[in-house]
Amino acid sequence: MMKINEHYTEIGNNYLFAEVAGKVREYRGKHPDKKVISLGIGDITQPIAPAVIDAITRATREMAKAETLRGYAPYEGYDFLVNAILKHDFTDRGIAVEADEIFISDGAKSDTGNIGDILGTDNQVAITDPAYPVYVDTNLMAGRKIELLPCTPANQFVPPFPKKTADVIYLCYPNNPTGTALTKEQLKPWVDYATEHQSLILFDAAYEAFVSQENVPHSIFEIEGARKVAIEFRSFSKTAGFTGLRAGYTVVPKDLLAKTARGETLSLNEMWRRRQSTKFNGTSYIIQRGAEAVYSPEGLAQTGETIAYYMQNAKIIKETLETLSLKCYGGVNAPYIWCQTPGSTTSWEFFDYLLNNAQVVGTPGSGFGASGEGFFRFTAFGNREDTLEAVERIKQRI
Repeated sequence: MMKINEHYTEIGNNYLFAEVAGKVREYRGKHPDKKVISLGIGDITQPIAPAVIDAITRATREMAKAETLRGYAPYEGYDFLVNAILKHDFTDRGIAVEADEIFISDGAKSDTGNIGDILGTDNQVAITDPAYPVYVDTNLMAGRKIELLPCTPANQFVPPFPKKTADVIYLCYPNNPTGTALTKEQLKPWVDYATEHQSLILFDAAYEAFVSQENVPHSIFEIEGARKVAIEFRSFSKTAGFTGLRAGYTVVPKDLLAKTARGETLSLNEMWRRRQSTKFNGTSYIIQRGAEAVYSPEGLAQTGETIAYYMQNAKIIKETLETLSLKCYGGVNAPYIWCQTPGSTTSWEFFDYLLNNAQVVGTPGSGFGASGEGFFRFTAFGNREDTLEAVERIKQRI
């Protein structure tokens, strides 16, 4: 008889955002006359930059001619995009990264989960709590042991070192869901920890484009020693509105080495290259041309305006909630506001209250982990009119 992966029984039946969507769908079905405003899922609402659309349109037309038709993309990505990333995101910032350490993908979500393919299932994993659900779920699916690192107001959302030595460490900064960030001085001890214990840091920098404070790093590779202990994930989803287009990239330094049980030394860069060539057919040429346009002068200006628009939404949401005497975090280096729920209200109770009484949707903090209980995440990825209407509704109900 066919056997299943029993570890799937260790995760919940519903992915957090699917559960939220199901509740909203049910409410709308019962109340079709009510306008529901979502400040929940981190999806885009503003049009994609004209420079990106123009590039995608030109690339699409190339597919209509035999002489410019493109088929399978290179597994690592086209040179034109890799070189644009290398220059803008790293070389111009004085960060040491090489072209053959950059792997184009269909998004950071995929890669933060898929990276486990090259890591042993007997690794001890440390994950900040609360956390993006993919980190925990994919490791539970693989059967790895996990230690959660509570990030709360008590420790200013700076994760404590694990009690049990961690082989693999997930860090996401600027953070989803709390919207908080680590300074270079707060991140350096983690690089030192990984160096001392021969650990691997999986650093999710999906929100680096929202960093506004000078001492908050855009990349873990700004920290001395990180090339020997870290893999970094980047995304075009929030930076440039690619949630529906799908593109991201992962940086795997060639300095990263690991030993097998037999004592053989292997390169994680080569292992990831081998994994991608087996399981991934490459991000489409059309989308990669669009991603390249993000780095053009026009693309940088246009996406910068959109990021500023979202961060103004974040300011509106945070300032409104604070006038209601709700304690809030984030909203400075990330498009998320992490808000304490009123009194002893649980995260899901607050979700239900806002949906039923204000027709406003957010994300219950407990869905991101035990340390998220008593908190609620609001996203700035709305349009301005809906954001203003949503906060006005909340003001009337709290």
